[in-house]
Formats: sequence, structure tokens, C-alpha cells
Amino acid sequence: MILDKCQISHILAMLLLTPKLFLLFLPLLQFSTAETWIKSGYWYSGSEFPVPDINSALYTHLIAAFVHINSSNYELYVSPSDEPYISTFTDIVKKKNPSVVTLLSIWCGVAESFDHGEANSSIFFSMTSQSSSRRSFIESSIRKARSYGFQGIDLFGATPSTPENMTNMEAFLDEWRRAINLESSTSRLILTMAGYYSPVLDSMTYPVDSIRKNLDWVHLRSYDYHMSSKDKFTGAHAALYDPLSRLNTDFGIKNWISKGLPANKLVLGLAYHGYAWTLLDPKNNAIGAPAAGLAITKDGSMSYKYIKWYMTSYGATSVFNSTYVVNYCTIGSFWIGFDDVEAIKTKVSYAKEKGLLGYSIWQVPNDDTKDVLSRAAQAAEDQQKKQHLLFTLLPASAITFLLVAIICYLKRKFILSKVRQITDSGKRSISPHLQAFSYSQIKAATKNFSEENKLGEGGFGPVYKGKLKDGQEIAVKRLSNTSTQGSEEFKNEVSLAAKLQHVNLVRLIGICTEKEEKMLIYDYMPNKSLDFYLYDPTRRLFLDWEKRLAIIEGVTQGLLYLQEYSAYTVIHRDLKASNILLDSELKPKISDFGIAKLFRKDENEANTSRIIGTYGYVPPEYVKRGMYSRKYDVYSFGVLILQIISGKRSSCLYGMHKNLNLLEFAYQLWKDGSALEFLDPSLDDDQSPCKLLRCMQVALLCVQENWEDRPSMLEVSSMLKNENESLPTPKMPAFSTNEHKDVETNFRTDEEFCSVNMATVSDLMPR
Repeated sequence: MILDKCQISHILAMLLLTPKLFLLFLPLLQFSTAETWIKSGYWYSGSEFPVPDINSALYTHLIAAFVHINSSNYELYVSPSDEPYISTFTDIVKKKNPSVVTLLSIWCGVAESFDHGEANSSIFFSMTSQSSSRRSFIESSIRKARSYGFQGIDLFGATPSTPENMTNMEAFLDEWRRAINLESSTSRLILTMAGYYSPVLDSMTYPVDSIRKNLDWVHLRSYDYHMSSKDKFTGAHAALYDPLSRLNTDFGIKNWISKGLPANKLVLGLAYHGYAWTLLDPKNNAIGAPAAGLAITKDGSMSYKYIKWYMTSYGATSVFNSTYVVNYCTIGSFWIGFDDVEAIKTKVSYAKEKGLLGYSIWQVPNDDTKDVLSRAAQAAEDQQKKQHLLFTLLPASAITFLLVAIICYLKRKFILSKVRQITDSGKRSISPHLQAFSYSQIKAATKNFSEENKLGEGGFGPVYKGKLKDGQEIAVKRLSNTSTQGSEEFKNEVSLAAKLQHVNLVRLIGICTEKEEKMLIYDYMPNKSLDFYLYDPTRRLFLDWEKRLAIIEGVTQGLLYLQEYSAYTVIHRDLKASNILLDSELKPKISDFGIAKLFRKDENEANTSRIIGTYGYVPPEYVKRGMYSRKYDVYSFGVLILQIISGKRSSCLYGMHKNLNLLEFAYQLWKDGSALEFLDPSLDDDQSPCKLLRCMQVALLCVQENWEDRPSMLEVSSMLKNENESLPTPKMPAFSTNEHKDVETNFRTDEEFCSVNMATVSDLMPR
């Protein structure tokens, strides 16, 4: 019987009232909260890394690689140079940490040559083709593992490239499992395989059903998608996602699961190495940039340890790309792609979220001397371990202490009870990372909500700057008593905070619900919002074209996450310049999820009778029919791009007769071949006029009348990134007063006419 967290909480509350029942339920609680989570790592004998130096406390399983297949009798053999290390591996590991499980890995992949002159892949499938050969291998593998004290066996790199190979591999796995089950030993050997990120790749297909029945799990080789020795462009070699290609881990995992292998038999591979390219143009250094070939090492590969040393030597820092979930750095004309701490943590969290069995490191010796990556991987799951600590570590003799701890736990839960009551009767969960602040804490941080600390006021209520006792600066959004929609927004923001975490989204730190208050506490953004700069003739000079382009890219990444890469599809519904906040480095953060809507991944659109939003950013299908979809935010993003490149407001009229809205004005100038007249004259378009005009054309595609004509955010990202990609011709924008006819061309002027009465659209709620 397995209990979920809600059931456990209810049982604990009951046990506080009936202590005798606690003794009966303690074994059940211990069992139900004990989860198998694999933290495995490969130790490669060729690395010459001393086995005693492995920090075994960071792993549940350690795998010694490799032993090889003898092409004559198909028995396993260990090369003489590796034998002293392979034979003592388990003893050394167990002396340091008896709980670690050791496995012996058999090399079955392609190699240039071995002692017997054949590629092991050919040897392996030659072995599987005959019953007698399979028996010789199976008996030898069990014997070799037992003689060296290993508790499991791993196949590395077996890739069936023909239907015959797949059939033979299926028969081999069936016989291997049968032989393991018939062993007289009390401890059954674990059987695993290191397989490609996807079960189907070119001509290769794995026998997934046989793998599911016979292997304990599969170590996914979710890396080496791109290598500088092969590709003439910089590539994310261990991409978790890739909007332009199927060469990514998320695609592969979904493919494994769709073919019938459960998620809890998949172990995510983490790469502790990267690849170095030589850029053709050091200024063009994004992922996918043209490259001349490999760099730094003879095959372009670099261990994480070497990468960090190299970066330190040149004073370089890495960039985290949240779209692909990888890091990279540029040093002169050298470009190095790898996984740093941010990427590793995100991938481990992904594995947890998707219900995978754990993670597997290739390879342990590549980490730096302080085990930075392995510690980061472990830290990503520490929160869940803490939640189960009471149930898995304390003995029955410590019941009294345990009861006290549970009371403290329930007391903390009571602090959040009011929030639970307003979040859909418990249907939405609150993030474990969300802090519950007391009223006195916030009052002190904001100097009693003083006017000098007031940053502004919106439909929700006033916003204050604050400073906590530890020095952290915060922004406090306090619900106004006169707000008609604040309670709903508060509920929405809190529930979404548990689901959304991204570098281009403002982070909700915590809440305060004491004294009938409803306050949201965020990270403080020192550079205010985008509109603070765009519409001021002096401040806009601070945003040169490079900064504006970075803001467009950042918002693109944030929307991609909301629509494609989070667990749910989220429609923001209020994307505008004032909701794009800028941190200390002017990196954009999408804020204000008060009216956002959450979809399941299989939902495409929805309807509402309550029309809310901000004038100028709301698409026509929403105003006319209350329909919203992913294309809602695409429309708003198109408006935002036009504002960023022009510095013009959407609430103003333009042209000689002051009769054109922003979209009409931009469209007609673009159609007339005078698009440069639309751009902010403060921008230096001499260096990149094509990029500016491309942004304008993409924006016009986003604001087309028919939502089906608008591109998806994946397509928008591709259009902005790939300057050689041809773009469709935009159709007439939405809300055009001159539909189906050309507008006179004598309207061009830099003057604009703004009406104070254009803050809202009829029944739209002003924000």
C-alpha cells in the first residue's frame, strides 16, 4: 500500500489525537514514504581516476566500466591493465560506503579496435545470433560479476541496427533474465542497459517489450547529440529540449514511454563533459552559430573539470540557456557547450517531475575536485528527502520526539491554512519553496508601508519596496480593500507559483495572510519595468538596440516556457510593457499572473464570459467571442515587439490624420516599403537594419486578425533566431479600421495623438 502526501497528512493529524494508533501506523508510514531513487555514476578505467577518491556518499549505485567480449568464445575478459582496478572495485567502494550497489559494465558499442581486432558491437550481435554463444556469454557474465563481488551487470552501447539483430537481442535478454532468476544465490543480480536517448534512431530499434520484461532499468545516454568533430555549428550536445530538432532528451523519453517502457524504468543520463568549437564569427556565438570545427582538444571533448579550469584561466563565465537547458561560454573564437550547475539541477528536477527512476552520470571522474555537479544533482532532490526524513530515519524508540516534530510540522501547515481555503478547496497545492511571512515581518520590511517605499499601484493594490532582516530586497503587492478582482488574482498567483519556475519569470518568494491581509512577496526588480524606459524620450536612450534585442529574446524564452516547456500550458493574458520587469542586469522577467489561465497540454483553446485585459494587447477573438488560446499571448507579444522597436504606445493614434492605431501604422509603413520610418530614431540601425526589420515583420505576423494565421511561439523563436529563414507576408492586422482596402499613403508623420480615454476597451477591466 502506497500513500500519497495528502493521505499521510490526514493520518498524522488523526494520530495526534489517538497516540496508540501511531504505533500501528509507523511501519506503514515508513514503507510508504521510502522511495527508490537511483543516483548512479560510471567510473571509467581509462580515466586513471583512483577508485578510493570517489565520493561514494553522493551515489546509490557505482558502475565499473568496462569489461569486453572475447570474439573467440564470447566470454568476458578484463584487459590486464584494468584487472587490478576492476577486481578490487567493489571491495574499495564497500569499505567506504557499504550501502552503495556496484555494477559491472560490459562494452558492446562500436570501437576502432580491441585486442581481438573487431568492433565489440559486431562481436555482441554475433554472440546473440547463436544459442550456444548466448549461453557462453551469459554464464561468463554471471561468473565474472560474482567473482569480483558486483551486484549487477550493465550492457553499454548495444545498438540493434537490423531486424535480425533486434530479434536476437530479444531472445538474448529473455535467456539472460531466466538464467539470473535460476541462480541459487539469495541476492539476485541487477540487469541494466545503457541505451540511446530514443528507442528508435535511424535504422536502429530496441526490443522495448523485452527490455521492459527483463531489465531493471535503462541508463539513457542523453548526450552527444552534437559533437564538434562532426558538426559545423555550435550544438547543445545534451539538450533537454530543442524547439528546432528531435535531438533532445525530452523527445527521446517521450518516445521510450510511448513505445511501452514505463518512466520508472528510465534513468536520465547527465553528461559531465562538453565540446569545444571554433567559431567562424566570434560575434555570432549563440547555439547553432556557424563553426569551423573542433577546438582546444584533439577531438573537441572536454571534461567538466577541464572546462572550469579553462574558464577560470581566461576569466570567462558561462551562460545558461533555459530553452535547451544547457550552458555555454565563449573565449575569443572558442565556443564551449556543457552542463553547469543550473542545467544539472533543472534536469534532475525534470526527472523527478516526469516520474523517472533517477539519474546516471557519465562519468564520475569528469566532475571537478569538489564534486560540484554531483552535489548540485543531489541538492535538487534534498527538499523531498527532508519531507520524508521523519518517516525513514527515526526508530520506533523515538516516538515521543517524532510526535513533537509532527506537531511542529502541523503548526507550520496551519500558517498556510487560510491560503489553502482560498485555493479551490485544496485542489491547488502550494509550493514547498513558498515562504509564509508574518505581518510584522512585512510591516518592518516596508517601514510600515510608508509612502517613500511605495513603488506604485495597480488594479490589485499598492506595491511597496521592502528589505528583510537578512538584507534581501523584496517587492510587496498588497491587496486593496477596494479591489474587485484581487482575491481571484491572489488565488491565481499563489497556485501558479507552485508550477512555474523560470529565469525569465518574476519569482514569487512568499505570501502573508495574517490579520486578514493578502500580500504577495516577490524578488525586487531594481530597474523597474520596460515601459519606464520605452516611452520616455530621455530614458529610452539607455536601451540601445543590443539591450532591446536581449529583452525580446528573454521574453521569447519566458513565453516558450509557459506554452511549451512547463508541465502545463499557461496563457498569461496580460503581457505588456509594464508587466516586463528588469533586473539589475536588465534581464526581462514576465510578471503579474493574476489573470493567467492554465491549460492541460492536450487543450488548445477555451472560452470565458468575463473579458478582462489591457487595451491594445487583447486579440480580437477574445474581445468578440471570449475565446483564448496560445495565440492570445502571441498577439500581445507582437504588440510588445512593435513597441520595443519603435518606442511608441499602443494607446495613441498615428499618421497625418491621426486615424491609425499602432498596428495599422506599422503595417502600412512596412507594406509601403518605408518600415525604417516606424523604428525608434534613437536606435543605431546602421549595424543591424535587417534584424530590426525582421523583428517588425515577425511582430506583424503575430498581430494578424485571424488567430490561425499567427505563428506559434516555437515558430516565432525560430523566425527571430534564424535570420536566413524566409518569412511569410503578414496580412492585415487586427482591429484595422481600413480592412480589405489600402490606406492612403499620405499619412506618414512622426507625430502621435494620444487620448486619455483609450485606457480600456468597453467592457475590459482597466489594469
